[in-house]
Amino acid sequence: MSNAANKDTLLHVDNLMMHFPIYRGVIQRQVGAVRAVDGVSFDIQRGETLGLVGESGCGKSTTGRTILQLYRPTAGSVQFEDIDLVHLKGEELRKIRRKMQMIFQDPYASLNPRMTVADIVGEPLTVHDVAKGKEIQDRVNHLLEIVNLNPSFASRYPHEFSGGQRQRIGIARALALQPSFIICDEPISALDVSIQAQVVNLLEELQEQFNLTYLFIAHDLSMVKHISDRVAVMYLGVIVELASRDELYAKPLHPYTQALLSAVPIPDPIADAKRQRTILQGDVPSPANPPSGCRFRTRCPIAEAVCAESRPEFREIRPGHFVACFFAERFL
Repeated sequence: MSNAANKDTLLHVDNLMMHFPIYRGVIQRQVGAVRAVDGVSFDIQRGETLGLVGESGCGKSTTGRTILQLYRPTAGSVQFEDIDLVHLKGEELRKIRRKMQMIFQDPYASLNPRMTVADIVGEPLTVHDVAKGKEIQDRVNHLLEIVNLNPSFASRYPHEFSGGQRQRIGIARALALQPSFIICDEPISALDVSIQAQVVNLLEELQEQFNLTYLFIAHDLSMVKHISDRVAVMYLGVIVELASRDELYAKPLHPYTQALLSAVPIPDPIADAKRQRTILQGDVPSPANPPSGCRFRTRCPIAEAVCAESRPEFREIRPGHFVACFFAERFL
C-alpha cells in the first residue's frame, strides 16, 4: 500500500482484523470465530471520500466501527494523523475521538427518543467539555442551520421528524465537535429515494465547507460513484479491489467487482439489453468458516486450483489500482 508517512494521508489502516469469538457449551468454551474483518489495508487521503462497497454481511460496518475503536481489533493497526489508535486507552482515546465521528445507518435507532434535538446535538459538546450554557444553545442552533433544519426544532423529539430530517439531526451531531474525519455508515439506505439525493448533496456541501474526509459505506453502487473519489470493494471480510472511481467503474479487474457492476441498473434500455450480466452461483460462505485461499473462489467463474491453495496478494496492477486476484491481468 501507499506510504503511511505521506503528509496527506489522514488514515492508514494496515492488516486490520476483527474476529468475534464463538462460544459453546455450559462452560462457554471458544470453538471458533466469526472473521468479520480479516486483513484489511488501505489509506484515506485528507479531504477525499473513499467509498466502501460490498453485499450485506461482508464486514463493511464492522470495518468502520473497528477503525473508530468502537470494537477493539483482534490484530492490525489504525493510524490516524500518525497516531496508532489501537494502543490508545481512556482519556487519550477520548481526546482523539473528537476528530473522528460516525453517521449511523438507521436514523430511527441512532437517536435517543427521550432526548430533545437540542440535547442530542449538544451532548458531544457537554461530554467533551467544549462549551457551556448559552454557548451550547447557540452552537446547536448554528449546527441545525448548517444541515438545513429550522433552529426552532431544537425543543422537539426525534419521533416528530421524518427519516430524512432525523438523518440531518445525526449529521449535525457528528459535526458538533468539528471533526476532520467522518465515517458514513450507509447513511442513506434507510431513507426514501427522493430524500437520498438531498442527504448526499448535503454531505458533499459540508465536505467542501469544512474540508472533511469521509469513509462512505454503502450498498448503492450508483450513489458511491456519485460521491466517492476512490472505491474499495469488500467481500467476506477482505478488500478484493481498490481503485479511483472512474477506473474501477470503467475497467474492473476482479470478477466479483465485475459481477457487482453488471447488476447496476442503467437508464438506457437498449444498452441494458446488450450488456452481459455476470450471475454468481451459490451463496456467500459463512465468515465463521471461510473458504481456503481466495475468499471468492467458491463463486468465481474463472477460479482454478491455485485459488484454493493460497490467498492472492493484494497487489498494485496499475498505478493506484490494487486487486487481490491471481488472474487480474486477463482483464487488462
